Amino acid sequence: MKVIVDEDKCCGAGQCVLLAPEVFDQREDDGIVILLDDSPGPDQHAVVREAAAVCPGAAIELAD
Repeated sequence: MKVIVDEDKCCGAGQCVLLAPEVFDQREDDGIVILLDDSPGPDQHAVVREAAAVCPGAAIELAD
């Protein structure tokens, strides 16, 4: 799995961080997503897919 984030689409809701804190974080000043791991292991795939699905800004793209 390859994770791509579009910071311009991110609204800072933080759902991705709550679901997958090993993969996503947020900048302190504005809450925009920070990608910590662009190739998470298989044990993270389900939560990363969920994070992409619930992202209100559709800022998370996944490629297999």
